[in-house]
Amino acid sequence: MTHIQNRPDFDVIAGWIEPGDKVLDLGCGDGSLLRHLIDNRGVRGWGVEIDDDNVLAAIKNGINIIQGNLEKGLDEFADQTFDHVVLSRTLQTVHHTEAILREMLRVGREAVLSFPNFAYWKNLRSVLDGRMPVSEDLPYQWYDSPNVRFFTLLDFEALCRQMGFLIRERKVLDEHGEAVDSDDARDLNFLGSLAVYRLTQQL
Repeated sequence: MTHIQNRPDFDVIAGWIEPGDKVLDLGCGDGSLLRHLIDNRGVRGWGVEIDDDNVLAAIKNGINIIQGNLEKGLDEFADQTFDHVVLSRTLQTVHHTEAILREMLRVGREAVLSFPNFAYWKNLRSVLDGRMPVSEDLPYQWYDSPNVRFFTLLDFEALCRQMGFLIRERKVLDEHGEAVDSDDARDLNFLGSLAVYRLTQQL
């Protein structure tokens, strides 16, 4: 078995998932999150990943994986096949944001997402100092980053309202993986480095 990452958002996501649930992890990388959910929550998990090396690593980690491109949709999956469809630290790398969100809530009853928050105060300070931010949650230099979107918690929540999605729960973490304690979205937007959301369709 290859090395398994364990990131702070993994435990948040695991806390929202019941034992035995069916989980689809989009852009699953080496399968670390699914391995964590299988080992700690007893889920039935599948992953989708495009990168050859990651696909091989996920197989070595014992993950059921399909090699595919998220940007082309999830046509191979029927409606409401999964309890949860997860997109962990990947939303900022995709071009067809709205289409992927719709597909997540077509094939699953709940979408779970985590993403770096560009409005985190250290990111803003870096930009004010004339440099693009590099951090634990935004670990790339501007010239080699896979990220094609830079957005904030408030941007994401506005998109959810526009698309008619219900935000069931939100957790915001600082750069150390600790939960930011505030009910004010503006404070969370300023103090949070990483955001984790669970969404459903409006009833």
